[in-house]
Amino acid sequence: MPTIRASSRTLALVTGAGSGVGRATTLRLLRAGWNVAASGRRAETLRETAGLVPAAQRARLQLLPCDLADPEAIQRLAARAARIHGRIDALVNAAGHNIPQRSLELLSPEDYRAVMAANVDGVLALVQAVLPAMRRAGHGTIVNVGSEAGRQASAKSGAAYVISKFGLTGLTQTINAEERDRGIRACCVFPGDIDTALLAKRPTAPSPEARARMLQPEDVAECIWFALSLPARANVEEILVRPSRPWTG
Repeated sequence: MPTIRASSRTLALVTGAGSGVGRATTLRLLRAGWNVAASGRRAETLRETAGLVPAAQRARLQLLPCDLADPEAIQRLAARAARIHGRIDALVNAAGHNIPQRSLELLSPEDYRAVMAANVDGVLALVQAVLPAMRRAGHGTIVNVGSEAGRQASAKSGAAYVISKFGLTGLTQTINAEERDRGIRACCVFPGDIDTALLAKRPTAPSPEARARMLQPEDVAECIWFALSLPARANVEEILVRPSRPWTG
């Protein structure tokens, strides 16, 4: 198959588009000429993303609020996104959640379920919702934004987050195992620390000096763009990206 090239119809559905990596990915894809269905839980943050888009690109952006904890809303999101251009060429799962009380000692069943619902259950439901359109087209790329905590457990990340990101790793591998013969490929990006709003959920907020050494959302968006822009005959299944000079203070 040829590379998926930007056209008047090429569409990527991006979750978590109201902030962080999802926002940076939305802006990156628009600059590359793609159409983007930008989804997030809160309409106001999606509008903030739209406010960063140059006027010449705004016609290629659609804002589709969706709570990924709601299975029916996920089905509506996928159907609406496919209706916009008659196809879904790519899905980028950039939404994520964590909680402050994250250690095994403090983790509550309610917090555990909330993290799993956002980081695994909603992603799985959305993947299943977009796969029929990709199968009909005979192509599609799914990029899941995981974490280095999905390769090696980290006390800093917390039990629920680690479990959820290991689950996302397994989901990505399953997509490749089951769907590659249909022309569908998947990549899991494993970032180290990223300077995003999710850091506010840590029990102790990182210092400004530590944040300055972290990855920026745009760094991870470039990894996502690489996975999406490869010729369809190639698939980079995993990308591990870490700060080149991590904070050790």
